[in-house]
Amino acid sequence: MAALLKGGGDFQRDFREAVAAELTPSVRRRGAAQMALKSIVILTWAIGSYLGLLLYARELWQILPLSVSLALALAGVGFSIQHDANHGAVGGRLGRVWGFSLDLMGASSQVWRAKHNHAHHTYTNIDGADTDIEQLPLARFAPSQPLYRFHRFQHLYMWFFYGLFAFKGHLTGDWMQMLRGQVGLQPITRSPGIIAVFIAGKILFITWAIALPLYLFDWWAVLGVFALVSWVFGMTVATVFQMAHCVEEAEHGFTTVAELEENPGRRWAEHQLASTVDFAPRNRVLNWYLGGLNFQAVHHLQPKVCHVHYARLSPVLDRVAAQNGLAYRCHPTLRSALASHGRWLRRMGHETVPVAEAG
Repeated sequence: MAALLKGGGDFQRDFREAVAAELTPSVRRRGAAQMALKSIVILTWAIGSYLGLLLYARELWQILPLSVSLALALAGVGFSIQHDANHGAVGGRLGRVWGFSLDLMGASSQVWRAKHNHAHHTYTNIDGADTDIEQLPLARFAPSQPLYRFHRFQHLYMWFFYGLFAFKGHLTGDWMQMLRGQVGLQPITRSPGIIAVFIAGKILFITWAIALPLYLFDWWAVLGVFALVSWVFGMTVATVFQMAHCVEEAEHGFTTVAELEENPGRRWAEHQLASTVDFAPRNRVLNWYLGGLNFQAVHHLQPKVCHVHYARLSPVLDRVAAQNGLAYRCHPTLRSALASHGRWLRRMGHETVPVAEAG
């Protein structure tokens, strides 16, 4: 499949040159310091919330806000720390350590790299290759996927089910993919060392999330907090990623691998820009918390650049895209992006959209 998309072309070359000119050595050094401080803040937030639940919270009015705080802090670790590290935007030994933070949250960094870095980033929104849009039969995210009668309600029920995605990863997802040695069409390396890291991550997650609390609290209390934290975490992470690709403005014109094969001139960089939509570029709170994932177009084209630079690179991408006759799509607010995703869910649940008209 790697030969189906033909590289970046003039557009990707121009954008890389513009990024290199924008991110001077001094800018990158300031960014590295900013990233280090941000990582400390988010990790302190997560550890503080966990210790507050473990050692302090005994009443419901204490447990609920601390559980939500822990869930949002863990999502922040995912957005800002593990995401950069597992993309190679944080280099060296520190990058490997930060990458393992995903394993500590119950997922597998090895499976995630195969699923996200390779399958999703290479074949964004292409049915049969991008596993991020394969949630059948529960949800229909692409025009080429089968339409079931209950999908007419997916714009209502999927907001709840997004919160269950974390449970899927904890219970079956990573395990089944590691056992198969494959995520969609993407193979997973299964050396003894990688399998050992995979198992160690699962054990450490179960230890801090379930085993240790069981020494201090009743099982039903532990189960309740675990469920709440996992649901808020899953809802937050899943919704953020959906707003980048499963929205009305994102292109779904090359929906399947077969259709891509019939268009051998398709450029990878152009496909990334067409199938990805940014949102809320001027919202400083979201820019900080989401780890730049509201700038997914920038990220897809420059995944090894630290996310603290994405807001700076967004207008650069807009300019370079226009110079190459391409459109850079961006929702002005979080609200408009959420609304667009809701409309796309509704559209996919009510009609079979001809591929040529989708997006």
